[in-house]
Amino acid sequence: MLPIARDMDAAAQRDLVVQAIETIIVDVPTLRQHKLSQTSVTAQNYVLVRLRLAGGAEGIGEAATLGGPRWSEESVEAIKANIDAYLGPAIQGMRADLFEEAGRRMDLAAKRNNAAKGAVETALFDAVGKALGVPASTLLGGAVRDRIPVLWTLASGDVGQEIEEAREKLHRRLHRTFKVKIGAAAPEVDLDRMRRLVDALAGRAEFIVDANQAWDEAASARCLPVLRELGVRLVEQPVPAWNVPAMARLRQRPDVPPLLADESVFDAHDMLRVASAGAADAVSLKIVKHAGLLGTRKVAAVAEAAGIGLYGGCLLESSVGAAAHLQVFSTFRDLAWGCEHFGPQILREDLVREPLHFADFHVHIPSGPGLGVLLDEGQIDKFARR
Repeated sequence: MLPIARDMDAAAQRDLVVQAIETIIVDVPTLRQHKLSQTSVTAQNYVLVRLRLAGGAEGIGEAATLGGPRWSEESVEAIKANIDAYLGPAIQGMRADLFEEAGRRMDLAAKRNNAAKGAVETALFDAVGKALGVPASTLLGGAVRDRIPVLWTLASGDVGQEIEEAREKLHRRLHRTFKVKIGAAAPEVDLDRMRRLVDALAGRAEFIVDANQAWDEAASARCLPVLRELGVRLVEQPVPAWNVPAMARLRQRPDVPPLLADESVFDAHDMLRVASAGAADAVSLKIVKHAGLLGTRKVAAVAEAAGIGLYGGCLLESSVGAAAHLQVFSTFRDLAWGCEHFGPQILREDLVREPLHFADFHVHIPSGPGLGVLLDEGQIDKFARR
């Protein structure tokens, strides 16, 4: 991380003091149903954090959830309450550029609450970046890329609709890798759906599959070889997060595709456990899991040391949350699996003045100060929960 000058004059230091923190819940309809193994959503729920510094700079952050506390234990209602009552007061009055100290204070104020902490830390990076006139990536060591390959998730459960959706994305040169959400139906139904998708898009697209912990080890041992025969590149979290030994045993089988760890890795300690067990070929990185940009880098560092590939995961963030992820992803020397920050495109309307730019199968890193995006106040007023 780029150090802030120690000889900064007193006035400049005062300008970086956290003066106020506000939170807003917003609910944004999606273009179509997004169906996971454990839930289904037709609107995305976010907590937006607005953090003002004494010098006038304002930073924004975002915490996303999927239909309440179903993907993890946090809901937007709990995130807002914990920021308002505990995390915000913990950093009020401190210098915003002391990121590690802010994390330490928040950890003392509340256990876990990773999405809430991630939203606050994101707002700190955005505010400091704007105050100094540099992108958040500069504060993390500097970007090594200005765009990232980006996939699209097929998750309606209607294979005919999904085929047309994928063809449209290919035609517009937006996405050519597709992650298919499975697990809500019986394994045989999901495998038939995958066969139809692969046949319809043969030679034009690549596939990743996400079971969202829906299978046990026996079902995985039966289904994963079929997915490999279909040419699936990567399978995300086929078994429950706690069952790291099963992931390791499955990964040792010669007929299984590469495995991606998601819900089994929330922090660097989890990453070390998964790496030590030899339980994953790649890890899905998400600010909501890792409690912020710094935590995301720490998890990535453990993965890199173990030779585990990096995959830029998402939780259907708007352009605010997606921009935060892209800032940190842009600093990784190797992001072999690209990212899935298509979230802004699945929303009926976005929350920023200039949404992220998608072209030629890539998403471009915003280049402005901080996160590189600015809130559209009209949109916030439109979607704010009353």
